[in-house]
Amino acid sequence: MQLILASTSVYRKQLLSQMGLQFKALSPDCDETPRANEQPEQLVERLAIGKAKSLMSTVAPSLIIGSDQVACFQQQIIGKPHTKEKAIKQLTLFSGQTVTFHTGVAVVNSDNGHTLSRICQTRVKFRQLTQQDIVQYIDIEQPLDCAGSFKSEGLGNVLFEAVSGNDPTALIGLPLITLCELLRQHKYPILSSIK
Repeated sequence: MQLILASTSVYRKQLLSQMGLQFKALSPDCDETPRANEQPEQLVERLAIGKAKSLMSTVAPSLIIGSDQVACFQQQIIGKPHTKEKAIKQLTLFSGQTVTFHTGVAVVNSDNGHTLSRICQTRVKFRQLTQQDIVQYIDIEQPLDCAGSFKSEGLGNVLFEAVSGNDPTALIGLPLITLCELLRQHKYPILSSIK
């Protein structure tokens, strides 16, 4: 079976490419609007599954990978800033605080609909940040398309005091340890599929 990544995210494509697996990345068709009273964990799992399932009828027999992530600060979901001003505001709020990232990942067999999913949590403790730190970081890295206004795969680590979680790549948006577990449960031969 071929692998399909239900994502147009550059970061997710880069992570999956690092594993050496052959895959196609396709754009999912999934409404990402949160439902009333939906908890972050429920949201990311529903969207990861929804993204993967949205491609089921459009591909040959495949294992379709879906993933979604939200950042939470003081029980509020934090989105992507999209502007420098909003990024400055987010990082100013996070100074000396902890932000929790919820990352959902799902693998769906397009042949029979068999679906497996998991949620990973990562806690990021920010160091005390000065306005100069914040503005310089944003000017250098331009993290305007990233939840939380940083790129942990880049210079974002200069903002952190500590990071805790079971799957280090979950913070980037695709938890590879967890994904490998789901692929194994689908009987996908990971090591013999590496090119």
